[in-house]
Amino acid sequence: MILAPMRYGDYVWPHNPRVYEIIYKRSIVCNKVPGGTYTLTDLGRQQRVLRGEGEFAGQGAYDEFKKLACMFYITEPLTLIHPIWQNAPAWLVYLRLRQEPREDYVAYEFEFWECFNGYELKAREITPPPEEVNAPAVRLTHTVKWGDTLWGIATKNGLTLEELFALNGQLRNMNLIYPGDIIYLN
Repeated sequence: MILAPMRYGDYVWPHNPRVYEIIYKRSIVCNKVPGGTYTLTDLGRQQRVLRGEGEFAGQGAYDEFKKLACMFYITEPLTLIHPIWQNAPAWLVYLRLRQEPREDYVAYEFEFWECFNGYELKAREITPPPEEVNAPAVRLTHTVKWGDTLWGIATKNGLTLEELFALNGQLRNMNLIYPGDIIYLN
């Protein structure tokens, strides 16, 4: 099977790297509870990581590596297109030359991290109807259920995790909530 060439921004690999791996990772916190048992809290998925190694061979191999190396200095994430990776904005976070470069051969390693820029949820501004402007403020709450996370509660309610944590001074640890806890939403 012939795969489409890998691309990052305007850079197109002349041939795909020979070795790569894609790492999918989720953050889970294990909390001890009375009685010798525990609960697991899902903190959400982390960025995917694509790492690998390849070679440029033939006339101009070192020049090709230099073109790739220039991509490291770009100050914003670019779209990474890989034959088996969903197209996603990513950062080139690691590029290593594996031997003394030669004009006709360069071995290298690389690592890209998926980025969530553009997916950030913003707090919504809600304008009350005129008759409710002078009404007493009512605090909205959420009662934590099994499997809830602060991140999930925040995104469901149009808040960032930091905003939700700031509204809940009773929380001492952003990663530790229990079923039955009351979380303030405004």
